[in-house]
Amino acid sequence: MELLEFYQKVNQKIEAGEIADLSTFNPPKPAYFNWVEDIFYPLNVQHYGDTNALIWKYKETQKEFTFQTIYDRSNQLLNLLRNYGVKSGEVVYTMLPLIPENWFALLAGIKGGFINMPTATNLVDKDLLYRFETLLPNVMIAHHDYAAVIDNAETLLGKKIKLKIIVGGKKEGWLSFDEILKEALVCEAAKTKSDDPLVYFFTSGTTGLPKIVVHTHFTYPVGHLSTLTWLGCQRGDVHYNISSPGWAKFVWSSLFAPWNAGATILANQVDRFDPKEQLQTMETLKVSTFCGSPTVYRMFIQENISEFNLSLRSCCAAGEPLNPDVISKWENGTGVLIRDGYGQTETTALVGNILGQKLKPGSMGKSTFLYDIGIFDESGTEVPALEEGIICVKMTGKKNNGIFLEYLDDQEKTLNSFKHNLYYTGDKAYKDEDGYIWFIGRDDDVIKASAYRIGPFEVESVLIEHDYILESAVVASPHPLRGYSVKAFVMLKEGVSPSEEVAKEIFSFCEERLAKYKVPRIIEFPALLPKTISGKIRRVELRANEATAKLNEAFIDQEYFYKKY
Repeated sequence: MELLEFYQKVNQKIEAGEIADLSTFNPPKPAYFNWVEDIFYPLNVQHYGDTNALIWKYKETQKEFTFQTIYDRSNQLLNLLRNYGVKSGEVVYTMLPLIPENWFALLAGIKGGFINMPTATNLVDKDLLYRFETLLPNVMIAHHDYAAVIDNAETLLGKKIKLKIIVGGKKEGWLSFDEILKEALVCEAAKTKSDDPLVYFFTSGTTGLPKIVVHTHFTYPVGHLSTLTWLGCQRGDVHYNISSPGWAKFVWSSLFAPWNAGATILANQVDRFDPKEQLQTMETLKVSTFCGSPTVYRMFIQENISEFNLSLRSCCAAGEPLNPDVISKWENGTGVLIRDGYGQTETTALVGNILGQKLKPGSMGKSTFLYDIGIFDESGTEVPALEEGIICVKMTGKKNNGIFLEYLDDQEKTLNSFKHNLYYTGDKAYKDEDGYIWFIGRDDDVIKASAYRIGPFEVESVLIEHDYILESAVVASPHPLRGYSVKAFVMLKEGVSPSEEVAKEIFSFCEERLAKYKVPRIIEFPALLPKTISGKIRRVELRANEATAKLNEAFIDQEYFYKKY
């Protein structure tokens, strides 16, 4: 079976509600594969070119882009890049808000055989400097609002990016994105091998700075057929995923999964998240499939959602644990169940509650069709039902799935993740007697706050630079809306006393040096930090205490909160 035919059969099963039949399906892996030419064009452009691929909305402005238009603009961008000497295998960073140029750039990057690196827009120059030191891009495509911080990171590094393309303005040293309009509408695709690198993501770790996750041309786009079966998108759907460009979840649910089915993607760009505006937009544009983090749903249920005439058929959530109370309130207001799912930057959707299948509220569901998931201990032994262990993907089967290739230039971390013929996710869960998987938490100290993944080491490294701070430990603290917030336990140097003024100074210090989502929301000044005999801080003990501690009500209505003992 050819891969395009495989795609068509998967979509037919989804439309017929026969997703359970996919359990035996295994996508054929060709030697060469380019998703734009081999799937996107014949599936969406060739026969449905005049239908909407993307609806973009910002305030009162709304624009529609057909599949043909999206394809043409990406071809023009690819021609421009090639005219400036950019070659297959070179690295292209994108740093863009939720604007159509994201999709033009990603399609051009895939078709051209570039290594695509979507980059979050809320990074500060220190974040970018680290990324540039790790891997300096050959090309940067960025919005005018972020050009200054990129230029500053270049200056700090002492090296220049070969080609910088600016969207939404002009700046010395940058080429205007509008130049693509002078280019031809057609071009040839690069001949990319299935195992060639396609996309790199920086992902946070426990004890070090972010590492680069490597996905390939075959595994990542095709692997998102698992994401598609979870989302339940079909041709004719208007699919809305609330996620920022620069993160893996955006590529998951705002690119590959919906366009694997030919659905229309909604991009609702906002300056500030307003639940009522979001629901009104979903009503007006007749969103039928929706995906958001539990934080988003928690904000939605603060509104009278039954007042909105929504067209929802499928609702999914991922990124954080989803509590049953939110599921119940959403169903009461919309008539639609939220179906939880689970995956990582390193994977596509591993586990999900699938449309038409029995749900157990609070469970993440079962393995999606490309994966065989089990719960294992560190020795590689699968644990019995109801026993806690680590979520692992069995890698001994014959199925082609969406697991990443490696952590770039980090053999130790890669080998630690792939052992005993398993991929260890680092997340703890248990499986019940019916095969449903129930999430428990991270097996390490990585913080998941509002669907962001934050390495405590990154935050602690900034805190320790402050003149007042002797040492610190950063953990997740429960929050009523975000799920979790970043909390810092700070030991001050001799002669410095805990106070509100000291806390405010530390907050400001962090704001200047960290992306906003990494800044601690709570600072606590404890008498002592728990440590091992060898002197290492026991974050595990701090996390356990936070999980059972009563949230201080003063924090709920404040941007930041501090507490001293």
